[in-house]
Amino acid sequence: MAREDMLLDEGATYGRRRTSTPTAPITEEELAAENAKFDPRTGMPLELLESDIPELRQSFTMPGFTPGPFPKQFEKFFGPADPNMLGYKIVTNEDGSQQLEIQTGPGSTSTFGAPIKVGADGTVSPFTKTTTTATNTATTTLKTAAQLAAEAKLAEGQAERQSAYDLLYSQFKLYGLESLVEPLKGLIVSGASSSEFTIKLRDSEPYKKRFSANAQRVAKGLKSLSEAEYIQLEDQYQDVMRRYGLPDTYYARGEMGIQEGFNKFLEGDVSPVELEDRISTAQKRVLNANPEVTQAIKQFYPDISNADILAYTLDPKNAIENIKRKITTAEIGGAAIQSGLQTGLTRAEELRAAGVTKDTAQQGFGTIAGGLQRGSQLAAIYGEDPYTQTTAETEVFSLSGATEAKKKRQKITGLEKAAFSGQTGISSGALVRDRAGAY
Repeated sequence: MAREDMLLDEGATYGRRRTSTPTAPITEEELAAENAKFDPRTGMPLELLESDIPELRQSFTMPGFTPGPFPKQFEKFFGPADPNMLGYKIVTNEDGSQQLEIQTGPGSTSTFGAPIKVGADGTVSPFTKTTTTATNTATTTLKTAAQLAAEAKLAEGQAERQSAYDLLYSQFKLYGLESLVEPLKGLIVSGASSSEFTIKLRDSEPYKKRFSANAQRVAKGLKSLSEAEYIQLEDQYQDVMRRYGLPDTYYARGEMGIQEGFNKFLEGDVSPVELEDRISTAQKRVLNANPEVTQAIKQFYPDISNADILAYTLDPKNAIENIKRKITTAEIGGAAIQSGLQTGLTRAEELRAAGVTKDTAQQGFGTIAGGLQRGSQLAAIYGEDPYTQTTAETEVFSLSGATEAKKKRQKITGLEKAAFSGQTGISSGALVRDRAGAY
C-alpha cells in the first residue's frame, strides 16, 4: 500500500485515512436549472405549489393561516390573488377594523394596508370608523380606489374653474372692475363649467348696471359692445370733452366708474368723431359766435341758455344735421340784426332752405340795408306798391319771384331818373348790385 494511503484521518489515533475524491465545480446552466425548480417569491418548490394537494400546502402553512390564495370577494379591494400564495388570514385590529395578512413563504408574511370589514356571511366592505361622544357621532369612511379617482377628477375640474376665475378677475382688474367678478368665487366649487363664468358674470345685476347701455343698443338692433369696446368709447368721449374745455361734471365718474352722461352716446351709437362735431358746432358757431347770432337764437328759441344750447347739441336724440340747420337759421337771423334789419324764424328758415348761408346772409343783408330805406321812400313818393325788405330779399337772394322784385326796383329807380334826370339813391351803390353785387 502506498505511503499516502496509510495517512491517518484527523483526530484518529490508529487507522487508515479515507482517500479523498475530487468534486467537479457546478456550471451556471446547472445552477439556473436548479433555481427554476423554486418559486422566486415564496421560495417554495414549484412541484409542491403546483401539486394542488392540500395536505402538502398545509404542511408549509403557518399556524392561523388558511392554505391557498384568498377568496374572490377580496379581489375588488386587493386585486387578483397570487396562485402561489401559501395562505392567508384576517387580522382584527383594536379599532375594530380588519386587515388581510398573507403568507408568501415558509416563514414570511405581509399585510395589506387598506382596512376592511368582513361580515358574518363573508362579504367584504370598506371599514367605517365610528367615534361616539356625549354630544355627537363622528364617522370616517376610508375611500375606495374609485372614490379616490372621482375626487381627483373633481379636483382637476376645480383647478380649471379656479384658472377661469383668475383670468376673468385679472382682465376686469385692468379696468378697476374686479368687484364685478368677486361674487363668482362660489362657482369654483359649485361644479359649473369654466365657460359659465362669463355667462354668469354678464347675467349679474352689477354687470348689467355697469354696462347698461348695451341693453338699449340691443333693443335698437345694434350689436352689444364688449367690455373693452365700451370702456374705450367712454375714454374717447372724455378725451374730446376735456380738449374742448367742458366742465368735468359732464364726464364725472360715479359708482363702478359709471359716467351717466355717456350712456346716451353709447345707446345712440355716437362715435367720438360725431361727438367732437357736435361740441365744435355748439362752441364755435353758437357759444363763441357774434352776439347777433346769440341774439337771434334767443329770439327764435326763447328762454334758451348757453347750457341748454350745449346740452341740445350733445343729445343724440337731436340729429347733428338738424342741429346745424337750426344754427344756420340763427346765423341768418344774426346777419340781419348785424345789418340793422330784423327777420323772423319762419323767414330765416325759408332763406336757409333756399341755400342762404351765414356768409351769403351777411353780404346780402348788407346790400339790402344800403338801399332799402331809399327804395321805400321812392315807392311812397311815386305812389307805387310798397318796396319792402321782403321784396329786396326776394331779389337779392334769388328767391321765387326774384324777376318781379327786380322789375319793381327798376321801375321806381326809373321814375327817379325821369324826374331828376340823374342818379338816384338806389340806382347806384347797394341797389345797383345784383344779389351780393347785381342789385
